[in-house]
Amino acid sequence: MSAIEKFHDILANRHQYAMDWKERTGGKVVGGLCTYVPLEIVYAAGMLPVRVLGTHEVQDVTDRYLFPTVCPFCRDTLAQGLKGRYDYLDGLAMGRTCSHIQGTFDNWRNYISTTLVYYIWFPCHRESPRAVDCLVGEYTGFKEALEKLTGKPITDDGLDKAIELYNTNRRLMKQVYELRKNEDPPITGAEAMEMVVTSQLMDVVEHNKLLEELLEELPDRKLDRETGLRLMMIGSEMDDIEFVQMMEELGCTIVIDEHCSGSRFFWDEVVPGEDRLAAIASRYVHRWPCPAVSSNFSDRFDRVLKIAQDWNVQGALVYQQKFCDPHEFDIPLLQQMFKEHDIPTLVLEFDVTIPFGQFRTRIEAFLEMAELEVL
Repeated sequence: MSAIEKFHDILANRHQYAMDWKERTGGKVVGGLCTYVPLEIVYAAGMLPVRVLGTHEVQDVTDRYLFPTVCPFCRDTLAQGLKGRYDYLDGLAMGRTCSHIQGTFDNWRNYISTTLVYYIWFPCHRESPRAVDCLVGEYTGFKEALEKLTGKPITDDGLDKAIELYNTNRRLMKQVYELRKNEDPPITGAEAMEMVVTSQLMDVVEHNKLLEELLEELPDRKLDRETGLRLMMIGSEMDDIEFVQMMEELGCTIVIDEHCSGSRFFWDEVVPGEDRLAAIASRYVHRWPCPAVSSNFSDRFDRVLKIAQDWNVQGALVYQQKFCDPHEFDIPLLQQMFKEHDIPTLVLEFDVTIPFGQFRTRIEAFLEMAELEVL
């Protein structure tokens, strides 16, 4: 079985993977809402951090808990907890980002039995010179809560090891992304997304081994398809692999992305320092930000434009989860920026389930139009 097939299998059976890990190691599993939960601290405690994700299934269990104007992703993740699919979690943590995921967290804390439910307050003004110090204080409390849960101290050596493992993980995934610059990329956008999403679900040691296998396989790998139009995906949380597969079947390849299940999640490393918590906090404050925690448009958009140009993007899919205000505010400015650089743009709004028929028609029309513009 190839590394890509292993990623696919683990993603399809992610709950079983976590339960098997728990039984095999005797460790505990901590779920994370959003990507601002510090993985390094959880792993240094001997625990497995896993991202809480939805299933894109139609559900009606959250209507009594969340307003109908809460984004589909947050409703979907809460539904998984209410349905008992995350009953194996020993803890749940959230790094403050948006009010919608806050609603998911609050209802989880109130109605779903989990031993530890911990809220990490993230600085509202991440550009402040005091933001890192503020977050160090939050991480100190989080570290103490994890130590109480396990009955074991989190040591500097444990933090150093976790930092190096996750930095290695980020470097390896960036190497895979570099290969997507090729004229004929050896990996599809859907496959790359499975690689990144599984990094949020697996033991980092095991994921690193699979990444090393993948990097050995990719140089000789030839896809049985045309690359077609080179697209970028940018926007809200996105882990709908079937949607990306549908897009690529229409004659394009997602060669780069900017969202929380892609480059935004792993791009920046922890710079090691004597104060381990400060080093980790600095990474999460200064990482490629989600618009929910940063109003600095120029900083974020400069990075977006750079990767679009570096990966020779010929079109951009800009999307948002329905009711996701922070990402919706980005859309007019992103459209303007891409237009100024002759990059055709398609905007889509996602719900829990995606209307494949309607989206397919719109994507086909966009690809035809974009091909005329770039040829």
